[in-house]
Amino acid sequence: MLTSILWKNLSKDQKKQLLMRPKKNKCNELNEKVQLIIDRVCREGDMACKALTHEFDGIALSHLDVKEDELIDARKQINQKTIDAIKKAARQIETFHLPQLMKNSRIETSEGIYCESHQKPIQRVGLYVPGGSAPLVSTVLMLGIPAKIANCPMRVLCSPPQKNGRLNPAILVAAELCGIKKIYKLGGAQAIAAMAYGTETIPKVDKIFGPGNTWVTQAKIFVSQDVSGAQQDMPAGPSEVMVIADSNANPDFIAADLLSQAEHGSDSQVILVCTDLQLSIKIRDAIQYQLTSLSRCSLIENTLQNSSLIIVDNLMDAMDIVNLYAPEHLILQIEKPRQYLQKIQHAGSVFLGPWSPTTAGDYASGTNHVLPTDGYAKNLSGLSVRDFMKTISVQEITKKGLLNIADTIRELTRIEGLEAHQRAVDIRLEEIQNAE
Repeated sequence: MLTSILWKNLSKDQKKQLLMRPKKNKCNELNEKVQLIIDRVCREGDMACKALTHEFDGIALSHLDVKEDELIDARKQINQKTIDAIKKAARQIETFHLPQLMKNSRIETSEGIYCESHQKPIQRVGLYVPGGSAPLVSTVLMLGIPAKIANCPMRVLCSPPQKNGRLNPAILVAAELCGIKKIYKLGGAQAIAAMAYGTETIPKVDKIFGPGNTWVTQAKIFVSQDVSGAQQDMPAGPSEVMVIADSNANPDFIAADLLSQAEHGSDSQVILVCTDLQLSIKIRDAIQYQLTSLSRCSLIENTLQNSSLIIVDNLMDAMDIVNLYAPEHLILQIEKPRQYLQKIQHAGSVFLGPWSPTTAGDYASGTNHVLPTDGYAKNLSGLSVRDFMKTISVQEITKKGLLNIADTIRELTRIEGLEAHQRAVDIRLEEIQNAE
């Protein structure tokens, strides 16, 4: 478990192999099953959603939508301490995301030419909140609050029902707090299909957000490739963390951070990059000690099989590894971590210093926990208000403005050989000349 590896002793190919993500189970059979589910939901609507919920989850639903009495019951079941925690986290997330709201702009690029950028919310968004072994209340907030700030008119939330045929009460309370009115008891690929294409009960959306298992992930990919389906937020993969540590780091803190990400699932990955061999031994011992008290001990042990402990000579080598790997979560447990921020080109979210665990970002610091995995941090950002909006460009050109750029347009259209494009300008210039 977490065998120490000297980075400088590895060849280029060995380094690349060491930073590979765990192999995913890309099963053609699973893909075919997901496509069959999507096709069935498209054909049969609500009936297919209920039948698939009974088939996969063993739950017989009389209706898919969450009724008012279910919301009332949920409020009664949640104690005040939980409500206060949800509200506190919501305030933190809202405070961080509010400045992301883009404003309209107007600029005169040259005399008589006015170009504008108009920001519009995506009209219909679907928010998927996994159920699984734990109700992801935090995900409701991470999706619902940016959608609310963006002022998306229709916000649809789907989440798998519990064995009693209802959603977890904390999920419902969080959804209400985010102002989500359309809530449905549906999970898996069938939920993605229902939101992408619409059913008798569940409205069609334009874009789908939220994490999920391989079935959900594949369904999001399929519907995003269909022009009549719905766009997806970002490619989703197993959770991952990279910790950079020097001799000043607290081994107990690092062990806890590695274990916290490892408990997401056996396909998750944790990587420790350390400048101090003795510290790495202490961290391994701390992991073994803390592991014995965790309820998900066996799952975490499986995760650690996908993980690495890399020893480097200096922090600059560590920064090179960061940019090669492009981690979802990056923790800098080093002296003066802010000095190294400018060296980091690729990371989903960065946690500076000993008092910044990834758990804080997962729940209540304010940043969004929907982040790029699988190395997509090289070209994608974490979820923000901007993902719930789109930009429409506007231009208004006066006669003088058109005259100012006419020669430029004429030369470029000549190079490209697009005579009709040029004629659209020339016909206006002729009109201007005739009027003079």
